Amino acid sequence: MNNNDSSVSEFVRMLRMRAPKDAADLLAREAPDRIRATLESLPGDFARRVAEHLPDASKLDDLEFGQEQVTAPESVTELMEPLPASVVSGTTVADAIAVLRQADAAAYATYLYVTAPDGRLAGLVVMRDLVLAEPGQTVDQIMLSEPFALRTDTPVPEACKAAVSRHYPVYPVVDGDHRPVGQVRGWRLFEQQVIEISAQSGQMVGVAKEERVFTPLVASFLKRHPWLQINLLTAFVAAYVVGSFADTIEKVVALAAFLPVLAGQSGNTGCQALAITLRGLALGDVDRHSRLKLITREAVLGAGNGLIVGLVAALAMWFYAASIPETADQAFALALVIVLAMTGACIASGVSGVLIPIVLRRLGADPATASAIFLTTITDIAGMGLMLILATALVL
Repeated sequence: MNNNDSSVSEFVRMLRMRAPKDAADLLAREAPDRIRATLESLPGDFARRVAEHLPDASKLDDLEFGQEQVTAPESVTELMEPLPASVVSGTTVADAIAVLRQADAAAYATYLYVTAPDGRLAGLVVMRDLVLAEPGQTVDQIMLSEPFALRTDTPVPEACKAAVSRHYPVYPVVDGDHRPVGQVRGWRLFEQQVIEISAQSGQMVGVAKEERVFTPLVASFLKRHPWLQINLLTAFVAAYVVGSFADTIEKVVALAAFLPVLAGQSGNTGCQALAITLRGLALGDVDRHSRLKLITREAVLGAGNGLIVGLVAALAMWFYAASIPETADQAFALALVIVLAMTGACIASGVSGVLIPIVLRRLGADPATASAIFLTTITDIAGMGLMLILATALVL
């Protein structure tokens, strides 16, 4: 290949239409100066992702991509590429093929788009159907009419939800008058969906969605630390609740040994409900179901899991309390406290795991952002508070 500007420009356009891994496989075959010129011509974030997949022998250690903040795309226009070719309704197959041959991006065309006389998107033609059609046929006879299309103002999360149930290779993008302005490849939407879902585990504990392993140290610190301060504040609230029952813990020391057991089990139950709710929000499942049914479902699961786990924990409390002379005569009451507290705490944590992300979204916040921090606070207060209240009432 030549290293002139037009050659590099064409190569860059071809790479941008591929996933970063596939683009890296093609780029790795080129000479180092060609790799350098191509990476410098690609958008910064895409160039970085391509470079990450290059074999070590092909990487250029001195090539920098800058430390600009990588932000998630907000609308499909940020993922859009130009239409490869389009023809007006009524065009013959022979003329459509002639138009396609003259198009700059014909080699990357998946569909030939058909527009009405007023410019609105009327349909699209699959390349296979275009090749097999008779030259005298019109594109209207072989096109898929009224195809699904994304709008220029469609948020990326909504576009991803639409792609989940369709699996098309390419999605046309239209403006407010339904005129085609570009297209988005399906792999780009699924890439965003993967990033969104993979980022949820970090967001739940206060890690920003856009933070990556190459994010500058100071930027990572500034993004994470505020949530740790919030977590500290919520931990003080839970500590206050436990401290309010200091007399109960002092008189029944066995309770102290089971506080972390209760907190751990109820916290895990809440995290399970939270994870499935966040996945449902990302895939659009939550919007298709009744909120009350979702809450009831997790409450029932919490009750069942809490009861079974509580019975095992209650048995352990029975033996533990019976082995201590000071609490031997209270073993049954303490076991009852554990099973009731575990069941109630798991119900509360399951319901919280559904409500927290839904409420955050209703307030206009990212439903995954620091959800686990709020969940931990609620489960700690509900679980340990319930156990200490029950112990005070039934044991003392």
